[in-house]
Amino acid sequence: MLSFIFKRIGLAAVITVLAVSSLFLIVHMIPGDPVSTMLGPRATPEMRAALEARMGLDRPLIVQIGLFFANMLRGDLGMDVFSNRPVTDIVLNQVPYTLVLILFSITWSAVLGVALGCYSAVNRNSLGDRLTGILSVSVIAVPAFVVALYSLLIFAVKLQWFPAIGAGDAGDWGDQLHHLLLPSLAIGLSWVGYIARLVRASMLEVMGEGHIRTARAFGLPERRIVFGYALRLAILPTVTVIGVGMGFLLSAAVFTEIVFSRPGLGKLVIDSITTRNYPVVMGSVLFSTLIFVASTTLADIVNAILDPRIRAGK
Repeated sequence: MLSFIFKRIGLAAVITVLAVSSLFLIVHMIPGDPVSTMLGPRATPEMRAALEARMGLDRPLIVQIGLFFANMLRGDLGMDVFSNRPVTDIVLNQVPYTLVLILFSITWSAVLGVALGCYSAVNRNSLGDRLTGILSVSVIAVPAFVVALYSLLIFAVKLQWFPAIGAGDAGDWGDQLHHLLLPSLAIGLSWVGYIARLVRASMLEVMGEGHIRTARAFGLPERRIVFGYALRLAILPTVTVIGVGMGFLLSAAVFTEIVFSRPGLGKLVIDSITTRNYPVVMGSVLFSTLIFVASTTLADIVNAILDPRIRAGK
């Protein structure tokens, strides 16, 4: 098991380096001169040269990438060119908001999706199964930003049940949860349907295998068969999809944080790109990549724990 974990961690490190390097190149290909954006049209050549040297823009791109990773290993992501604050501090202040939003959304959507998927598989072709299928496909087809806009208009503006903007008062968990519900609904709703359909398909496949028929032949209770044997194997594809889905949740969080004026990595990235604040952009991109890679690696490890065949490479 340890060798499997080390292999996954090594693979995660390689993926991180490749992803961040690619995104570094993409960020520097964005049209516009960051120096002109920051200093304005009246900047002197001396001022431009000083800022370029400060940001490292006067060096070849490959050297900039190398310096970025070298500084990253020391925990130094550079300084914000506007506030002169460490980029690490700025990004770390925003990471908890995005993490809480994503983890809360995927948790409730996974619990509800797994429950609906199990119900549909156990009651195959029933009226409840058909209704669950229709609802699942319906919510899958609705983009997160559409849910965000309509939930804001209906539940925050029209009914005034929830706050429209912000993340709540610091230290007040009840207020923060109240502010979290609508953004979480926006990015988690489609995953309920997706997970429900995936669990249903996996459960039906597992329920037809030989060891399930053997368990029934020995007279084991149906409840134990479903939750003790079938669900343990049927949940494996869902765990993998949830791990990979963190990347999609991050992208959905960008729109949601903007719609609800909620702090987080998504809003920070958009604001930094608008002002061509490269150090903050790359710091935000790095942490987003680390979140995605960590979630996929954790999903692989959980799958290996649940299914010994994965650890053996079968």
